[in-house]
Amino acid sequence: MRWVRLTIDPRSSTAPYEQLRAQIAGQARAGKLPVGYRLPTVRALAGELGLAANTVAKAYRVLEADGVVETRGRNGTFVAAAGDAAAREAAAAAQAYAQRVHRLGLDRAAALAAVEDALRAVYPES
Repeated sequence: MRWVRLTIDPRSSTAPYEQLRAQIAGQARAGKLPVGYRLPTVRALAGELGLAANTVAKAYRVLEADGVVETRGRNGTFVAAAGDAAAREAAAAAQAYAQRVHRLGLDRAAALAAVEDALRAVYPES
């Protein structure tokens, strides 16, 4: 691929579709994959990475649900203008969380501690 470099580590405990999803999403956010960039077809990418087509299709479906890519039928899958959509979705999720923990009776410190624990689990420190 001309713009993107993707690698799958078969020894990783992370599922191959999740490795693929994370790499494409990260490169789209970083601008390495520009908005409108046409991703390879499912079959082409699967062949290039030595994955099953269903694995790549699953990654593309999750990326589309996250607003990172958009599928245009037979025309292919393209990087979407996801920055604003991702920020809006994150803000909505944060608002829903804040309302939920307030209803549960947690104070601000307990709510913040729960978020920090969750973030540590998802974003391991280097």
